[in-house]
Amino acid sequence: MTSASAPGKLILCGEHAVVYGRPAIAAPLGDLRAYAQIEPGGPGSGLGFIAPDLGESWTAAGQPEHPLSELARATLARLGQHEIDLTVRLRSDIPIASGMGSGAAIGTALVRALAAHIGVALAPEEVAALVYASERRFHGTPSGIDNTVVAHEQAIWFVRREPAPLIEPLTIAAPLLLVVGDTGVRSATRLPVGAVREGWRADPRRYEALFDQVGELVMRARLALATGDAPLLGALLDANQALLEQIGVSSPELERLTAAARRAGALGAKLSGAGWGGVMLALVTPKSQPAVERALREAGAARVLAATVPATGGA
Repeated sequence: MTSASAPGKLILCGEHAVVYGRPAIAAPLGDLRAYAQIEPGGPGSGLGFIAPDLGESWTAAGQPEHPLSELARATLARLGQHEIDLTVRLRSDIPIASGMGSGAAIGTALVRALAAHIGVALAPEEVAALVYASERRFHGTPSGIDNTVVAHEQAIWFVRREPAPLIEPLTIAAPLLLVVGDTGVRSATRLPVGAVREGWRADPRRYEALFDQVGELVMRARLALATGDAPLLGALLDANQALLEQIGVSSPELERLTAAARRAGALGAKLSGAGWGGVMLALVTPKSQPAVERALREAGAARVLAATVPATGGA
């Protein structure tokens, strides 16, 4: 049996605007992971999947259009394999459709496990490219940030551009302590992404101005991370949330949790990911963390998690 895993992720700031060429900052969540296990299948069984967290069990032959069937076949083709009898078991500790990169993590774990089973080493860039192609078919216009931060497993500065994105490691002067509140509302990434696309097409001047403001904010956040200025970073997270509300991807549940976190002493709070549900994050101190966690639960969070983004040397 061959196994592999991949982390979840959080976008600290810049979501949605990143699809339109502005920068974003994202970090992996090493303690929350997706897992893939591969073992030989019976002769002639083909490629089969068992995914209890998804409530699914299927074969690539029976559901060739399934995103993970397509990803597995694309990966096997890249590895020089085609017809192969394997059973793939997938599980994840990452809330699904929550903005924490569950899809990219499951895809990355799958690609890594297949490569390990075949005995071929794939660079993070290759893994990210395979997963991005899959997410593009499924989500429509993903930014590419999820697959990138998950495959590289490091905090990154990301700018979408052609022919390849700009990816830089970040300098994080002091560890970030985050509390994540899950609204319990699930929204497929493609839905808010598509709605923003429609809004942008209908009123490009307004949306481009909002995206510009997000981009400027993200650049200031990079400096705050590099200098360890947590209060400034918190204020920038609040400002990013206000812009995301104007862009139209927030929700009453997200706004209730972000407000509760701020009242309880968080330095800043915002949604993370595509929005319309999923999760929010709050930047806290060790002193304020218990109060913020309690406030989120009292405000109706379905799940509350603590995550630490470690300090790094960066580039």
